[in-house]
Amino acid sequence: GNAGIGLETTKVLAAAGATVIVAARDIEKAKRNLRGINNVELEAMDLMEPGSIHVFADRFLSSGRPLHLLVNNAGIMWVPLRRNSLGIESQLATNYLSQFILTAKLFPALRAAAGARVINVSSQGHQFASFNFDDPNFIRREYDTLQGYGQSKTASNLFSLELDNRVKSANIRAYSLHPGQIGDTELAREAPLELFKQLGYVDEQGIILPEIAASLKTLSQGAATTIWCATSPSLTDIGGVYCEDVDIAVLADEPAGSSLTQGVRPYSLDETNAKMLWSWSEKITGLQFPVGPHTSRYV
Repeated sequence: GNAGIGLETTKVLAAAGATVIVAARDIEKAKRNLRGINNVELEAMDLMEPGSIHVFADRFLSSGRPLHLLVNNAGIMWVPLRRNSLGIESQLATNYLSQFILTAKLFPALRAAAGARVINVSSQGHQFASFNFDDPNFIRREYDTLQGYGQSKTASNLFSLELDNRVKSANIRAYSLHPGQIGDTELAREAPLELFKQLGYVDEQGIILPEIAASLKTLSQGAATTIWCATSPSLTDIGGVYCEDVDIAVLADEPAGSSLTQGVRPYSLDETNAKMLWSWSEKITGLQFPVGPHTSRYV
């Protein structure tokens, strides 16, 4: 939470009196961005690398503190093909697998909080792809950055669903969300201009289209759904849901291939897919959670 909507989320939570631990890859940049915000502790972590996540989590667990809220906010979008030390494609590693690893490692602290919430910041971009269980890391298929981003966000939604199923018996609830299209963010800094043209976001000169500009949210508006998921009493007995615009999203009924303007694709809240992804994630990471009963709000 040291840039974009993550920084805005940090400001709001800290102002409300929470002690906020911010993990950052670039410590010096984070120090500059966090200057003047009280109740913030800064720690180093690189979400691309599982080893870095383990070090961070072990350091926190050694403090013995409970963890009332885990916001998995950081992400990358539409980047060139890269892989981490395990051979995981970078968007999948950063946007999803880091969430699984960090949440698994911090589970004892979440359980100790008695009523903790896990917030996974996903995206409407889940519409670009379901999770490809045959070749998630683009070993055999040609790399498509839009597909890579889409499957990483679908994975985040599936993870939130199955996580909630498994840990709600430990008084922990999980949520995924779409923050909205944000104008003032560095998220798409590596995305090629041609991709923005292809998606209909900009004209041939690279100028954002008026109807797109009009739909953009501010950083505070973008952080609003995260804060709602983190704090709303209305969600006390609800979990495993995908939220947008400070509400629980509806299942989208637009046909596949159409552009999704609101709602969530059914495949990214599919119980079978969620369980398959969980098994894949355990195998890749070597980490396991306690298993609870399986029920779903989406039936």
